[in-house]
Amino acid sequence: MSEDITMNPERTDRGMQTMQREKFLQKEGHGQAQSGQTLQAQAQAIRCPHCGASNEPEAMFCASCGTPLRMVACPHCGSEIEPDADFCEVCHHYIRKDVCSFCGAHLTDGDAYCPECGNPRGGIVCPTCHTLNDFAFCKQCGTPLTDEAKALVKEMQMQPDYQILVEAAAELKELNKQLPFTSEREIVRSQMNDKLRERVLMLLAKDQGINNPVIPKKESRRMTTEELQKKKDEKMQQITELLDRMAIPQLASPVKARNYAMAQKPGGVRLAWVCNWKHAMHSSPCGCAKPQLGGKWVILGKNSNQEIKDDKK
Repeated sequence: MSEDITMNPERTDRGMQTMQREKFLQKEGHGQAQSGQTLQAQAQAIRCPHCGASNEPEAMFCASCGTPLRMVACPHCGSEIEPDADFCEVCHHYIRKDVCSFCGAHLTDGDAYCPECGNPRGGIVCPTCHTLNDFAFCKQCGTPLTDEAKALVKEMQMQPDYQILVEAAAELKELNKQLPFTSEREIVRSQMNDKLRERVLMLLAKDQGINNPVIPKKESRRMTTEELQKKKDEKMQQITELLDRMAIPQLASPVKARNYAMAQKPGGVRLAWVCNWKHAMHSSPCGCAKPQLGGKWVILGKNSNQEIKDDKK
């Protein structure tokens, strides 16, 4: 005859304890398994170097701030580059096969020409210096190569700051051509030549029957080395302030950022492009992998020895 456990409290307590122990062990085991899975997931997670957020192991960009989390290989030289870069700064090749380097439109594998701007996928040879270019402006001489680039230059020419910049650059170019007085003797000789000129013009006027002729003063551009250098410094400071005001903000497209920056570059003065990505100095934004992060042109002195990143092969 089976025993009625309801009539045996001790047996009931032991049964309940056994069941509770089994449930506890099951719960503990499940908790340990979950804890192990959590630790494993944490170990595999990629921590963002910028904001510190944890990301899924397969993530390419931080879910919190968008910073690239892993590097990819350049298809031309194999160098490590960030996944959102469209240009390799090691081998100087444009690497995006799905984006037109001239206008930023989408390309398919079969497109030999961009369906938006019509420019060839293999690049454009500059008609001025015969350099092969991947971008809308010549990286060597700055000539606009596409219709969009030419239109952008015309648009830039209407801006007041750009007009002042071009004028200041031309004035600096003229100052750089001038030869200063190198001695007191040269100054005296120049003054004597001016007096001789006035006397000759006075005699010629009298021979023509002109009494009391007015001889216009000749404006001499020559000055001492100190005066010339002071004028150059003032003009360079003016250009620097203009370039700071015209700094390129962050833009969505690296192609558009390059085109905009190249359109605002004045001629006649040595400039370099300093990017906001690495604060590196490039000969132009055409040599920067992430111009969309912004940057600005900086003026270089005639004898500047500042290192330009693009010049390093």
